Amino acid sequence: MGQRSKILLTRHLRHVMLITAGWLSLGFGLLGVVLPLLPTTPFLLLSAWCFARSSRRFYDWLTGNRYFGPVIRRWEEQRTMERRVKQRALLLVMVSFSITLLLVPLSTLLRMSLVLMALLLCGLIWRIPESV
Repeated sequence: MGQRSKILLTRHLRHVMLITAGWLSLGFGLLGVVLPLLPTTPFLLLSAWCFARSSRRFYDWLTGNRYFGPVIRRWEEQRTMERRVKQRALLLVMVSFSITLLLVPLSTLLRMSLVLMALLLCGLIWRIPESV
């Protein structure tokens, strides 16, 4: 196999992997609409990122969607979130980490690590500017 063939095969494999990851992420995002502990927005943003690098048609379809498109475009253009989306994300982080800490038997070190991770995640979400 020549060097050019290897490059083409690598590009094709990357293309297929990004499209697959985009659709899987979109599936998880759609599940997040109905499952309260699964976030929707990060999965939609990941789908948009994958599609932007692999399929212009899928990217245009996703960003043109009347439900998901505005959230994705707002993030891409302004790097902001709506206040209600931000509040929901913070609530979901607190609820999901609390349930884990209360119901799963963990060592003290692991519990402290989870608390630290939840605090860091909440801090990151809190720092995201809100849309006007």
